[in-house]
Amino acid sequence: MDALKQGADALFILMGAVMVLAMHAGFAFLELGTVRGKNQVNALVKILVDFSVSTVVYFAVGYSVAYGTGFFVGAEQLAAHNGYALVKFFFLLTFAAAIPAIISGGIAERAKFWPQLIATAVIVGVVYPFFEGIAWNGHFGVQAWIKSLTGAEFHDFAGSVVVHAVGGWIALGAVWLLGARRNRYRRDGGVAATPPSSIPFLALGAWILTVGWFGFNVMSAQTLDKISGLVAVNSLMAMVGGTLAALLMGKNDPGFVHNGPLAGLVAVCAGSDLMHPMGALVVGAAAGVIFVFMFTLTQNRLKIDDVLGVWPLHGLCGVWGGIAAGIFGTQTFGGLGGVHLGAQIIGTLMGVIWAGVSGLLVYGVLKKTVGLRLSQEQEFDGADLSIHHISATPEREASW
Repeated sequence: MDALKQGADALFILMGAVMVLAMHAGFAFLELGTVRGKNQVNALVKILVDFSVSTVVYFAVGYSVAYGTGFFVGAEQLAAHNGYALVKFFFLLTFAAAIPAIISGGIAERAKFWPQLIATAVIVGVVYPFFEGIAWNGHFGVQAWIKSLTGAEFHDFAGSVVVHAVGGWIALGAVWLLGARRNRYRRDGGVAATPPSSIPFLALGAWILTVGWFGFNVMSAQTLDKISGLVAVNSLMAMVGGTLAALLMGKNDPGFVHNGPLAGLVAVCAGSDLMHPMGALVVGAAAGVIFVFMFTLTQNRLKIDDVLGVWPLHGLCGVWGGIAAGIFGTQTFGGLGGVHLGAQIIGTLMGVIWAGVSGLLVYGVLKKTVGLRLSQEQEFDGADLSIHHISATPEREASW
């Protein structure tokens, strides 16, 4: 029976890893459909190469930083227990690689290619796993300290704060240091509209992310005996809550509608194992409102040119999710309990501060040394031709 359980657990978490791996296709198509046509190839290439760099760095360094164990031992040892340790790494890698995928959407259309890969290596190798180890592996006694203050540890079941808020707040620093796209904001105070290049591709990306998210959340149990249908249904309710709220707040705008489910899913990650489904619906709906309102505010009033709105979507909805777990996860609101609002606020603030400072530091050093931004001519031509020397739909026909 032990062998059967080990094999089942390995298969369970492997399925989760594959589902979250598929989400990276969602990141790619969401960005492809949002950016202008001259930057579509770059969107696709960035996500794939960022994931590849993340894999190598997380395998060699990041996983050890977070969990204190590595893989530089014999294959016989790695294959023990049906290779469960390896597929657990694979699963958690897909979470780590989501950080540069999130950042990619914020800095699209004007960022250099190679400096971003350097940033990816530093973030996935050190920045992200440092906080991951604190939240999910009890490093430095921080969770014990929070529990001594509030009576409960900081709870983040599937990463509202650890993954999404951290990614979103790192991205904010990168976007701010990079500056707005040229001619995005006019001297007279006007804002140049940049509509999505392809609503179908944007919608495809949103759907791939939405489906994969059930692996992101449900498989965060990590073993088959801990699987919970509550997590699945809470994810579903938050998804539809975010969609309907974004529909109403965004006045039928398809860009908002297709980001609405993502906002709801970001927010429910932390407390999806604790909330009542009606609480998850409310949390998701509130996230949809937060995204639409804050996306509009940042773009038009604050003039932060966050192309895909990754700070409102991941940064702010992730913060809301961390706090909401301390409200709707309690028995007072129909949840399972075992959480404390104070603990959630402390843990969430720690994640935000760490990510915000780290983002400014990593991208600030890169800006001073190798530079972050394409030249004016390269940005005008587009990242596809400037970096990859081909467009998404080449008009030149081959001559034979």
